[in-house]
Amino acid sequence: MKYPAFRAMPALAALLIAGCAAPPPAPVAAPPGYLDQARDIAATVPANLLTVLTAELNRSGPAGAIEVCRDKAPEMARAASERTGWNVRRASLRNRNPKGVPDAWERGVLERFDTQAAAGVAGSTLETWQVVDEGGRQVFRYAKALPTQALCVQCHGAADKLSEPVKAKLRALYPNDRATGYEPGQIRGALFLKKPI
Repeated sequence: MKYPAFRAMPALAALLIAGCAAPPPAPVAAPPGYLDQARDIAATVPANLLTVLTAELNRSGPAGAIEVCRDKAPEMARAASERTGWNVRRASLRNRNPKGVPDAWERGVLERFDTQAAAGVAGSTLETWQVVDEGGRQVFRYAKALPTQALCVQCHGAADKLSEPVKAKLRALYPNDRATGYEPGQIRGALFLKKPI
């Protein structure tokens, strides 16, 4: 004798369990002023670095500019953090600086930015933000994509097209470098900001 009613039991159990699960939390809006502050910082820090970097490229060429990126970019992020009260940093899926490895949230953002840029969305327009729980407290997180610019490929372009002085400097300063092979417009990384609410 067959018991057709018992065949439906696993499906019924799954429905009951799903019905008892808590609904996902509603998205939390950005606190007043947070998004504007984050956007202002994200516009200022890269622009300041670009000014310093361009001056060094003109003075000592790409090999000399590598040290500006290594030293000045973290200094500028640190100064912006101290001045504004935000945590400011850069990270990349293919980092050069060992400190530039993304956390899980940053990795998801960078992967999404890569997908959007590959689909034709201008990298300069890519940004995102979210209120997340970190250790029991609400934190506002913001990300702004850093697309590769034409001058960037002198140190971040195809490895076989880099000048010998650039290759030598990269070997000396970054033996585990992963940040070559980029073309203009590709997402080099992002500027990440966060602040407790």
